[in-house]
Amino acid sequence: MTSYHCPVDGTRSAITALTWCCPVCRGPWDLDFTPARGVAVNALAGRADSLWRYKEFLPLDTSAISLGEGRTPLVPLTDTVSAKLDFLMPTLSFKDRGAVMLGELARRLGPDRVVADSSGNAGTSFAAYCARAGLPCTVYVPEGTSAKKTEQIRAHGARLVTVPGGREATARAARAAADEPGVFYASHVFNPYFLHGTKTYAYELWEDLGGRLPEALAVPVGNGTLLLGVALAVAELDALGLITARPRLIAVQAEAVSPLAAAFRAGADDLLPVGAGDLLRDGEGGADGLLPDGEGGAGGDVGAGGVPGPGGDAGAGSVPGTGGGAGAGGVPGTGGNAAGGAGGVEPATLAEGIAIPRPPRARQILAAVRESGGTFLTVPEDGVREAQRDLAARGLFVETTGVACWAAVRAGGDAVRGEVVVPLCGSGLKTGMAASA
Repeated sequence: MTSYHCPVDGTRSAITALTWCCPVCRGPWDLDFTPARGVAVNALAGRADSLWRYKEFLPLDTSAISLGEGRTPLVPLTDTVSAKLDFLMPTLSFKDRGAVMLGELARRLGPDRVVADSSGNAGTSFAAYCARAGLPCTVYVPEGTSAKKTEQIRAHGARLVTVPGGREATARAARAAADEPGVFYASHVFNPYFLHGTKTYAYELWEDLGGRLPEALAVPVGNGTLLLGVALAVAELDALGLITARPRLIAVQAEAVSPLAAAFRAGADDLLPVGAGDLLRDGEGGADGLLPDGEGGAGGDVGAGGVPGPGGDAGAGSVPGTGGGAGAGGVPGTGGNAAGGAGGVEPATLAEGIAIPRPPRARQILAAVRESGGTFLTVPEDGVREAQRDLAARGLFVETTGVACWAAVRAGGDAVRGEVVVPLCGSGLKTGMAASA
């Protein structure tokens, strides 16, 4: 029977339990699942024109709440770069791929209510699919979330809770609610069913390209749910003998919030520790920052009195030195960018959907990019603005987070050589055009 397992300590849990994380290390679950063999690309003709056409590759093979999600168009931008228009999903973002999977799981389990946290798009998806399933839903969002996204969440009948602070504070609030009895935590980070939904992005490319994948896939990365889904699909297709070459993964982060890119460049296997004596390259560390009293985000060692989260690092309340990034709950030092920062003043970026200072699956993300022979690229705020205007001039109205990969790829360089596909992840109707600097 399919079950959850912890990739860190091997703890297992039944799918029917509402245990949203590993009870030992409090880290995310992975899923014991192996797709069926014997399904070739030419066997898919005539099937439902949605992601459910790949049922043999999914842990749930049908959904009573489907909105026809998936099968988004692939259109050329240049001779070598194509865009997959995932903003044409039912709720106008790629998050529908994973939300329908988690929504269907919740429907089958029948909890008292569903809780989710989001910077906006995942929340709108969960609100919509819970409405379809007839499940009460509460969505936690950080203050400053796009008004259009919060309006969409409310429109689907979900209860909206706005949390002071940034994305990490929002996640902590939702996880506290998730520990209550009878609650299903629809976490696009901790629940692996979401990744098995986002992996259909790569299955669609495999089908559209006649049984192969492009040389490189550029993917925006905050919590890494699309990248890890893509990596999962690539591994499955390879194991099933359905592809002969694996693509490089190009992970894209906003320059202002780029903890994974900093770790990658430092050769680290996990997020860089922030604070006490750490001086990270490119001004990302808190020089001699003290780490008193608090809860750490994912990724390193706690400071004095700090209690780590999954693999946690800096204690809350840390104040990094000049040139530093934020510790958990901290304020970035002069010139700092985004190597840390759970729960405090998080660096602002137009790409709000990937502004994640301490992603819980950081170790898996870094490993997936390295194993693919890929790399990390970061984009400045002006690059995001220019990419959004450029796509709009091409007839594609995309939100600011959704243009990050095009911003990185159009800047060129050896990392984006060959045939590349970029996802346009969310509609511009969700944020509008970015204001000029």
